[in-house]
Order: sequence, then C-alpha cells, then structure tokens
Amino acid sequence: MQLFYNKDLTQNDTEIRFSKDESRHIVKVLRKSLGDILHITNGKGFLFSAEIILADLKNCVAKILSLEEQPKRSYQVHLAVAPTKMNDRYEWFLEKATEIGIDQITPIICENSERKVIKPERFEKILQSAMKQSLNCYMPKLNEAITFKDFIEQKFESQIFIAHCEETQKQSLKQSLKLNEDVLILIGPEGDFSTSEIELAIKQNYKPVTLGNTRLRTETAAIVACHSIAFANEL
Repeated sequence: MQLFYNKDLTQNDTEIRFSKDESRHIVKVLRKSLGDILHITNGKGFLFSAEIILADLKNCVAKILSLEEQPKRSYQVHLAVAPTKMNDRYEWFLEKATEIGIDQITPIICENSERKVIKPERFEKILQSAMKQSLNCYMPKLNEAITFKDFIEQKFESQIFIAHCEETQKQSLKQSLKLNEDVLILIGPEGDFSTSEIELAIKQNYKPVTLGNTRLRTETAAIVACHSIAFANEL
C-alpha cells in the first residue's frame, strides 16, 4: 500500500487536492488514473481511502470514500536525544525510531554537544517519509531544540530516565521500565552527559539506567531504547 500524507485533512473533508509535486508523482510516476484508490493519513491517526476523480499532472483530485482510526498504543514514547556531530546519524535515528514507534523527539543541547544547531525542516521531511513507509498514521512530534538544563526543569507525567555511561549505580532499562505507561528517556551526545548533568537529572528524579554492557553511539543508544520499550510492551 502506498501511503500519502496531508496534515490538513480532517474527518469532515469530502475530497482532497494534491500539490503539484504529489499530483505529478501520482499520475506520472505511479501511473494512477481515474477510479484508482489512494490511501492518505493526516498524521493524527486517521487513514483515509479516496478515489481519484481528476487525474491531472498538476492538480490531482480524489473523493474521500471512507476513513478509519488507527488504534493508539497504550503508552507514549518520548526520546530527548542530543544532536550528533554527523547530521546523517541523527537523521538515521529519526527514520528508524519512527518505523519502530515513537511519539515525541526533543533535541537537547548538552555541555559536551559538538552540534548545537539543527535543521528542523529536514528532520520533518524524514519523519514524514518514515511514517509513510512504515504505514503508520501517527506523525511523531519534533520539538524545538532546547538546552539540557531547561529541558529537565520541565515536569512530565511519565516515567523519566537518563541513560549514561558513567560507572555509577544504575539499573538496566528492562528492570526499571513499567509496562503500558508513558516513558521519557534522555540520551546524551558523543562525549556522554557531564557528571554535573547526570547529578542534576537525578535531583530532578530521573532514574539512571543502562542500555547494555557495551558503549553505544548516541544514535544507536536511542534506537536501542526505542526498540526495548516497544519490545517489552509487546510481550
């Protein structure tokens, strides 16, 4: 199934007009024509089925036939991950986390962060593409980049963890995780969180956890955390 995305589509709409680029893709690349059925999501959980009523290269129009709501998971996943030095590694994390299942991503700027500027427009496109590829009808929310200190001063109604590499007392994520409850995990930059950041997080009631016995890259740690949560909740 080919999935299209239109964030402005609502439950009350009766038709959808595609942009010039999408129209060309539908008609010329996919070779869709009058009467063919398309599937569209608005990223808010709804899957629309629509029949093409105008197969124009510049203005493809489809009539909404039906819609269904994709069930939500019993828990929400929020990863706050420091941007990586190589931008493509962070983009890889965004893609794979979306495929696995994630609800929110927040880039956090830490003391050891080598990258402090991100490109949200580029990241949004990657999230959209991964959502469509995985046939997921929920678009992950990409929050604005924020400093570590400002982020942990916020209050979250969820389990809150910080994954770090220092040789201090901590449990495995598997031991600490409560199933079917919302979860937030902090993942640090290539140089890990600083000692003061770890201490500050613990003072804010973040539980220190380990993601395994080996030292993981930032993007790998984020994927391991995301998949571990999904896997544990599916058992």
